[in-house]
Amino acid sequence: MGRGRVQLKRIENKINRQVTFSKRRTGLLKKAHEISVLCDADVALIVFSTRGKLFEYSTDSRFKQEMML
Repeated sequence: MGRGRVQLKRIENKINRQVTFSKRRTGLLKKAHEISVLCDADVALIVFSTRGKLFEYSTDSRFKQEMML
């Protein structure tokens, strides 16, 4: 039996919000990698934290060059 549906709303607790962000960011990066491998697709993903920290993933070096511009 699966988990219930999660209501999408802002997490008020700062620590819980950061933990959730970290876990979901990791999952999103994993999914981006999976789709690039399984479907032979070029993927670029950019995520900014609330503090402005950049997390990026790309399958092609040209994406990284364009992101730096």
